[in-house]
Amino acid sequence: MRTEHFYFLSSEGTKQIHGMRWIPDGEVRGVVQLVHGMSEYIARYSAFAEYLTEQGFAVTGHDHLEHGDSAAEAPCGASVHGREHAAAAPEYGYFAEKNGNRALVRDIHHVYRLMKKDYDGVPYFILGHSMGSFLTRQYICCYGNGVDGAILCGTGYHPEPEVRLALALCQVGGKLFGWHHHSRLFAWMTSGIYNKQFAPNRTSADWLSRKKENVDAYLADPKCGFTFTFNGYYTLMLTLYKINRMEYLRRMPRDLPVLFVSGAEDPVGASGKGVHRVEEQFRAIGMRDVSCILYPEDRHELLNETDKEKAWKDIVEWIRERE
Repeated sequence: MRTEHFYFLSSEGTKQIHGMRWIPDGEVRGVVQLVHGMSEYIARYSAFAEYLTEQGFAVTGHDHLEHGDSAAEAPCGASVHGREHAAAAPEYGYFAEKNGNRALVRDIHHVYRLMKKDYDGVPYFILGHSMGSFLTRQYICCYGNGVDGAILCGTGYHPEPEVRLALALCQVGGKLFGWHHHSRLFAWMTSGIYNKQFAPNRTSADWLSRKKENVDAYLADPKCGFTFTFNGYYTLMLTLYKINRMEYLRRMPRDLPVLFVSGAEDPVGASGKGVHRVEEQFRAIGMRDVSCILYPEDRHELLNETDKEKAWKDIVEWIRERE
């Protein structure tokens, strides 16, 4: 296996995006594109990616706008699309001044197109975790005809009135405090509420994993756990608003296979209830191949959990049945 790093200009127009590839030594039987979650970065998926390469899959993914190394200055001598890039100061949790939601989805598609150039003749699957699962749900509404299957990990359901209220609060907060303001209120409304399920709490991130070492590593990582700006939360809420509308979901190709995987104790998925609610939405519009696996006792970061190998194996078996 070999690991590669690459850079490209975001569809936002001014910022560089960092991406990674994990390529198996032998024949490539398929491609898996990974879409990471909120306040983290793609290199955290290296162990899972290496497992996939052992099964013959080429793996790719990128750091979203103002996440991971997409929020850092370009390496010495790095260029974007052949041009030297003058990087702006990093600002975690801020996407774009305009059309951030569109930029996120188009950046995912840019990585898809880059990978397709080299591996056009093999099955192509996309896996999104947490915020990445929400973006992947939007992606397959826009570009679903180009992939052979989608895996939605750690996803959840958010009622439209709740999302509309959050959008309105973001607009008010952005006008009062500025769109670059990092909102502790919204941070509490998400992870703060999630953590209550596991009280008494050892840390502020107990909801992520039942394995203490995973939680501690996340909290110690300077590239993880940052608070979004009002711009970031507004962009995320806009994604949630779109993927909750049935007329938007009907853009998905009906024959696209979809697998939901989640920890049975994941608060993002309301301990499975929210996951099943989204599954029901997919079935309601006529999706023909929808599966769901909930893992007992597991929390949000399923791919890093104590029994992660079981989830990894289930995902690969599901892919192989649809190659």
